[in-house]
Amino acid sequence: MEEGPDGLRPAPDRVAAALGRVAPGLVLEHQKLEPLVDSADVGPGIWNALLARIAAAPGPVIVTHGTDTMAFTGAALDAALAGLGQAGQGRVVVLTGAMHPLGLPGSDAEGNLGLAIATAVAGQPGVHLAFGGKVLAAGAVGKTHSQDKDAFQPAGDPAPPAAQARRFDQQKTVGIVTLTPGLSARALAAQLAGLDGAVLRVFGAGTMPGALAETLLAFKDLPMVAVSQCAAGGLEPGAYAAGAGLWAAGVENGGLMSPEQALTRLWLRLSLA
Repeated sequence: MEEGPDGLRPAPDRVAAALGRVAPGLVLEHQKLEPLVDSADVGPGIWNALLARIAAAPGPVIVTHGTDTMAFTGAALDAALAGLGQAGQGRVVVLTGAMHPLGLPGSDAEGNLGLAIATAVAGQPGVHLAFGGKVLAAGAVGKTHSQDKDAFQPAGDPAPPAAQARRFDQQKTVGIVTLTPGLSARALAAQLAGLDGAVLRVFGAGTMPGALAETLLAFKDLPMVAVSQCAAGGLEPGAYAAGAGLWAAGVENGGLMSPEQALTRLWLRLSLA
């Protein structure tokens, strides 16, 4: 990133310039996606482009990525590569980024990039996140701090995803809908009406406002997956009467999945249709 008139924006050549400093003597091929975008604009089109680059690469791949949607991309790549079977599961992919951009005082970028390179060279198959001095499973992380250099922690379901589609259907629209106190039935219906599939962030172990039950029933043909708004613990269908409306409407139990995992896995499943 570099300073622009409205704040930090993508800088196309900074990573390439840093590679010689971080890994002197190591031969690395550097590629850029065009156009270069802020991670706030990352979605299924970018995920498909990354998957194509990964498939074409002869060896390990490092993806430098903004932190805001890093957990979504980690979950997306993890799930899509599972669709390639042994070929996908044998790939070495390492995501990394920084809370403070390359070249700025106090930057963590070079340290994270160095860790990513070391992780790639180690050659352990999987989709990894090299960040804040740690190497985590990129398919099961969440960004838990907006400023701290140790911004990512394990989150969601650590179990490997089931094999599904290998690419994301960019014509589909899948979104995350958070159920909140006082959310009106009309507002919920308006959100669901524009989606091909929805992840519902529900309360606790799986409850929701009773006033929304009829609205969910009206959308029972829409693929919907529920995940908890709590960071851990997952859902327990049937434990509370206040959750009966979810399961009566055919909403699937997302179990321990994080919202990022639920979104990307549902999107891939719908991409098979």
